[in-house]
Amino acid sequence: MKQSTKRFFGGLAIAAGTLGAVAAIIMRLNSGGRRKRKRYARHAENAWARPGMKVVFRAELMPGREPSERTFRVTELLPSGRVLLDTVAGEHVEKEFEPIRS
Repeated sequence: MKQSTKRFFGGLAIAAGTLGAVAAIIMRLNSGGRRKRKRYARHAENAWARPGMKVVFRAELMPGREPSERTFRVTELLPSGRVLLDTVAGEHVEKEFEPIRS
């Protein structure tokens, strides 16, 4: 390959890298310095369960048990919307429980 061809492709590579860097800076500036919102931030206000609240597992998940035997207390609400229960191991979702009666 000729020396002039090598210089041409070398300059082309530098120019492409510079354009990519400039594009990244422009995109960063166009975002207005705003930070991304946390994924689960909006769920904290409208959570389906609260710590200390009692929840009742659906009868299909615990057949043959009375509602009083399927009732547990929520100890912690996780950012994903799942809950940890007082005496039951694991994380649980809203679909596992009976609807809350108002």
